[in-house]
Amino acid sequence: MIVPSIDIMDGQAVQLVGGRERALEAGDPLAVAERFAVAGDLAVIDLDAALGRGSNAGVIGEIVRRFPCRVGGGIRTVESAQDWLDRGAQRVILGTMATPDVLGQLPRERVMAALDGVDGEVVVEGWRRGTGAKVLDRLEELKADVGSFLVTFVEREGRLGGIDLDAAQRVVDAAGGTPVTIAGGITTAEEVAALDRMGADAQVGMAIYTGRLGLAEAFAAPLGSDRPDSLWPTVVVDELGAALGLAYSSARSLQTAFDMRRGVYQSRSRGLWIKGETSGATQELLRVDADCDRDALRFTVRQRGDGFCHLGTRSCWGNDRGLNALERRLVSRLEHVPEGSFTARLAADPDLLAAKLIEEAGELGEAMSQDEVVWEAADLFYFTAAALACRGVSLAEVMAELDRRSLQTRRRDGSTTFASGEKS
Repeated sequence: MIVPSIDIMDGQAVQLVGGRERALEAGDPLAVAERFAVAGDLAVIDLDAALGRGSNAGVIGEIVRRFPCRVGGGIRTVESAQDWLDRGAQRVILGTMATPDVLGQLPRERVMAALDGVDGEVVVEGWRRGTGAKVLDRLEELKADVGSFLVTFVEREGRLGGIDLDAAQRVVDAAGGTPVTIAGGITTAEEVAALDRMGADAQVGMAIYTGRLGLAEAFAAPLGSDRPDSLWPTVVVDELGAALGLAYSSARSLQTAFDMRRGVYQSRSRGLWIKGETSGATQELLRVDADCDRDALRFTVRQRGDGFCHLGTRSCWGNDRGLNALERRLVSRLEHVPEGSFTARLAADPDLLAAKLIEEAGELGEAMSQDEVVWEAADLFYFTAAALACRGVSLAEVMAELDRRSLQTRRRDGSTTFASGEKS
């Protein structure tokens, strides 16, 4: 599949030719990340850190906080690699630091070894110094110690001249089943599809930035369909992963969805269907994923209005339950608070809300029987949801924070707190 690349220099998203000449500036990296993240995980590279002349850790940290990323560039110690993993990076990309000693101190599945090659020779120090080592030999040496590889054909990087598919196949073969991402010169959807067929992801920058390759076109390149109409069944889910319904996508609807950042589908009877265009129940498109067989899609959306279903329910299986339903009920009540209601009192009296949270947490801590634990946990969940609603925080944001914490590599004993105040 496609992995959009964001290279950062002097605080700006840039593209270099051959790792040297700055050919393009794309502006604010956060804005670029928001546009690219619809297609999946991002590759974010700190070029200044790679060249040893500065750092873009601030903006990269914000991108990592908001979007799934693999992070590289200038990571030269175990501690700095762990820092990025603990901040929520899906993977760290190591270059010269990819040695057995270092790799043994990091979780294998979350480390990519970057092998940058010029005509098959590994180059380092921002692609400026040859090492004499061969890329294929390094793949053999490291494949047992890393979770994946990033192999860049530097002589093709940024030149829009296409990828050497024969060389890419040799790389995949040498990796021996360890996942590989290929970068350098990828320009067409056909190349993305060809790499996917051989088992490699395509990391693309210049072609997308310049418009030579559309993001939706690149994403769709590996997809197939066994349907007579060639449509892709599309499961639509909300931010928490709850299914809202089943729709269908075409190349045209997918392109429109990417362009508009909206829930756009292909109706089998009416053609292009922009969800909410007439009902007002619009969808903000957050991410698109392909399934393992590349013949079905998942749209993750932020649903607005009455819901997804034409019957006015949240989903095509009726209204949902549990925390999802509680959150929406509380938000709705806060928008139209009945006078004298308990929700109104909580919203108007922060001290009362704080007292109830403390009270319910204490009662849950003292509960012993199964029935007591269920009852007190439900009370605490209610007041927690009320606190989130009153303060404009969504449950999805809390779930995303929990997901980020699950990625931490360094554990604490609970007696100390993180810089942001939370306990592990």
